[in-house]
Amino acid sequence: MANDTKVRTRFAPSPTGRLHLGNVRAAAFNWLFARHHGGAFILRIEDTDVARNVEGGEAGILQDLHWLGLEWDEGPGVGGPFGPYRQSERARQHRAQIESLVDAGRAYPCYCTEAQLEADAGIGKDGRRIHHYSGRCRRLTAAERAARAATTPEAPAIRFAVPDGLGTVDIIDDVYGAISFPTSDIDDFIIRRS
Repeated sequence: MANDTKVRTRFAPSPTGRLHLGNVRAAAFNWLFARHHGGAFILRIEDTDVARNVEGGEAGILQDLHWLGLEWDEGPGVGGPFGPYRQSERARQHRAQIESLVDAGRAYPCYCTEAQLEADAGIGKDGRRIHHYSGRCRRLTAAERAARAATTPEAPAIRFAVPDGLGTVDIIDDVYGAISFPTSDIDDFIIRRS
């Protein structure tokens, strides 16, 4: 590596079943990259989608990784300085950060339904649907947000308010080289599901 920053790679499976070939590929690539650069391979379990988690899913993932010889430097059963390593155990920290972003106007509640989002989707040149968020809830006034909050039974999703007019994002990727794209291509993405 060109600088003195220690490489840290992360594999973050969901405990929705055993590992599949795509998981193994991602884990192996990250493990190999970390080992090649003398870095750390981190395992963090993405267990926040409670409805899809399966009993024994996490134990199966850990067993599969051990069997493959992909031992992690930080994570469940090992610990480390940046735990906890299960996303569900970080809920309080996530809530605090999201609240600070909303309070600062850098994020906002989104009350859009799946049907509204689907209706807003367009068709690309290749005939496939393009989902680009319209910004409908970003434009709500404080009074409109309060009215939606009072009449919507479930908690809204929270979207990050991507700043307008920043120009381009320029990245040097080790595989693809120089990549550049306009910030207007970045939707106000969801940082907390409803």
